[in-house]
Amino acid sequence: MKLAFVASKKVGNAVKRARAKRKVRALILTFEKKIKTGKYIFVTKENILEKNGKELEKDFKYAMKKLDLFK
Repeated sequence: MKLAFVASKKVGNAVKRARAKRKVRALILTFEKKIKTGKYIFVTKENILEKNGKELEKDFKYAMKKLDLFK
């Protein structure tokens, strides 16, 4: 599985963008075995730094189920 993480300047300065990408990367690692193999690009949005881990996990599960990307 190939992954890419992108954070636009709307997220904030370089430190905030790096933190946003780390949050998404950590979330992906928890679901790594459940995701179908393929190439994925994850784009972070402005409000990601305001959300806690549980909210991100809930949103991630919803998106992955809607896109049918779980095994």
